[in-house]
Amino acid sequence: MGLDIRWPIGLMFTLIGILLSIYGAVTGSGNEMYQHSLGININLIWGVVLLVFGVLMLLGAVRGGKKPPTA
Repeated sequence: MGLDIRWPIGLMFTLIGILLSIYGAVTGSGNEMYQHSLGININLIWGVVLLVFGVLMLLGAVRGGKKPPTA
């Protein structure tokens, strides 16, 4: 079989989640930047959400790659 689709999806979402979380953490003190979103650091929140989703996809790819023992 070919490449499991969960690997590239998991890697992409994990990488984007890490980058967005770092950006949200670095710019967290800028109050004027987050006035449009009612003072909520939306970059940090969505970065964590994307990171969790990416890690779950990678865990699914790792667990899906194991074959059950044959009797």
